[in-house]
Amino acid sequence: MTDSHDNLAFRAALARGMVSRRGVVLGLGGFGMAALAGCSVKGRNPGAGSAAAAAPVAKSAPDQSAAEKIVNWSNWPEYIDVNDKTQARPTLDEFKKRYGITVNYTEDYNDNDEFYAKVRPLLAAGKDTGRDVWCSTDWMVARLIRQGYVQKIDLANFPNHANIEDSLVTVEFDPGRLYSVPWQSGFAGIAYNPKATGGKKVESVDQLLTDPALKGKVTLLTEMRDTVGLVMLAMGKRLEDFTEADFMAAIDEIKKAKDAGQIKGFTGNEYGKPLSSGDTAACMAWTGDVVQLQADNPSLGYTLPSTGCTLWSDNFVIPGMARHKANAEKLINYYYEPEVMAQVVDYVNYISPVRGTKAILAKEDPEVAKNPLIVPDQKTLSKAHVFRGLTAAEETKFNQAFSELTAG
Repeated sequence: MTDSHDNLAFRAALARGMVSRRGVVLGLGGFGMAALAGCSVKGRNPGAGSAAAAAPVAKSAPDQSAAEKIVNWSNWPEYIDVNDKTQARPTLDEFKKRYGITVNYTEDYNDNDEFYAKVRPLLAAGKDTGRDVWCSTDWMVARLIRQGYVQKIDLANFPNHANIEDSLVTVEFDPGRLYSVPWQSGFAGIAYNPKATGGKKVESVDQLLTDPALKGKVTLLTEMRDTVGLVMLAMGKRLEDFTEADFMAAIDEIKKAKDAGQIKGFTGNEYGKPLSSGDTAACMAWTGDVVQLQADNPSLGYTLPSTGCTLWSDNFVIPGMARHKANAEKLINYYYEPEVMAQVVDYVNYISPVRGTKAILAKEDPEVAKNPLIVPDQKTLSKAHVFRGLTAAEETKFNQAFSELTAG
């Protein structure tokens, strides 16, 4: 594997100002990932309100996989291993070498709503989107399944299904993982720059919202589920069964801080550059981004609040009318080889959903394997919570409230 320090520094430079793979519009976030590495996490609510249970059947097209040795994959930017010298993508090159299948890999998934807006008219009309597989965040996967826009995965073509972490197999929106397969996961917590905080650690949401020393130098996330989720946890609420009143109370707390001038804005991962420069003293932030930023600026701090952090995942799905479904399933199966996923995780620094990667990372890159933000231990996982699934009515109402809060 390539040198971790060099990779992280290179990617940290790229990350500054880059559109986040988590998205930069309202309403993003995760609720499907309940635990990792076989460890239990508070907030798991398997099977409740399953989108898959009543899902209409997605339309399918004759599979051209045997005749056309290609697979078209859309993914978030900077979300796969890259050779920093040649800019090649080693795992994709190895897939082509092994199977003779070319992957047309496109980094055109900049946020969930934007991408959905592009593909929905085609899916609704029963037309090919030009893509065989893409990676959507949990809540978007739930919507796609509910609307009958993604196909069941043929497990005969996915024998490595057995390598999914046990705790990820049964999720609220897709029990048994028949329509979706996790790609990467991560936490939302708090990042801070000690040079801008006077050397003070920022370890709680209460500090972000009320500490006078941070006034006007705090940013929260544009991700509703992460920002409101972290605040609800700080208020002692449970993300797996919170009420509408709980949600609105959290909105009120954020509004108080905003009106008081405590919060200077809401961001996607464009928090990176101002955080590093000290223009932002502290912010809500995602683990993978901060790991990358710390390589370039080791003084940056990061904490998962003792009151809890949010946990999300992005997932492979195969859309209706995909022309190369079997090739897509072969691709998914390939990335569920622990050796292959370990190579990806060593580069992107998010959390692997594949059993067996920890041991490989411990051997190939011990520094990454020891980082609890990349390979979580039980102490880290004990802080992780998942945002419950929303009804369509709740999603509309909550998004509106959050949109009004973040406007201006």
